[in-house]
Amino acid sequence: MQRRQDNGSPSKLVTSKITDFVGEDKSKVSPSKYRGRLRLFLIVSALVVILDQLSKLWTNPNQPPIQLLPGFLDLVYVKNYGAIFGLVHSHTELFIALGIAGLVIILVFLYYFPPSTTLGTVSFALILSGAVGNLIDRIRLRYVIDFINFHVHELFHWPTFNIADAALTVGILMLIYYFYKSGGLKKAYERSRKSQN
Repeated sequence: MQRRQDNGSPSKLVTSKITDFVGEDKSKVSPSKYRGRLRLFLIVSALVVILDQLSKLWTNPNQPPIQLLPGFLDLVYVKNYGAIFGLVHSHTELFIALGIAGLVIILVFLYYFPPSTTLGTVSFALILSGAVGNLIDRIRLRYVIDFINFHVHELFHWPTFNIADAALTVGILMLIYYFYKSGGLKKAYERSRKSQN
């Protein structure tokens, strides 16, 4: 879609593209660029899921904690019956249903609003693969294996997590930044202000 803007001179008109909130006119995306983004999305998603599952298979419930950085980072084996970072316990069926619903929502969103940058593509891939990694555990084991234990001696202890949790968290932070850079957050704020008035 094109919009003509008057720059003060009747003989010179500036043409600017009106884009959706992801920052690109979807009708102008070339098939090769779309395939490239899809390939990147699939590669990142597959790598994270494989790495997550292999790391969980490598952990051993009978193995004592391994100190990678004494006083800061240990590898342990924890059965997580809750949500991400061990929050909310003993609702496995609910978490499976929410995981599947989340995957469907992400895929539908990606279909209608494909990211226009590498940052957006990677952020969605991390979120999807993180959700898939933990969902595989819940379906297969009825719990999620966590093994990364970050703490600062006895002063601070972050809930034990895994690679899927890390991918989800990094993906969400990247997505927020992506929406901020693409103007999506600003447009959503302006729409909410208009609907209130």
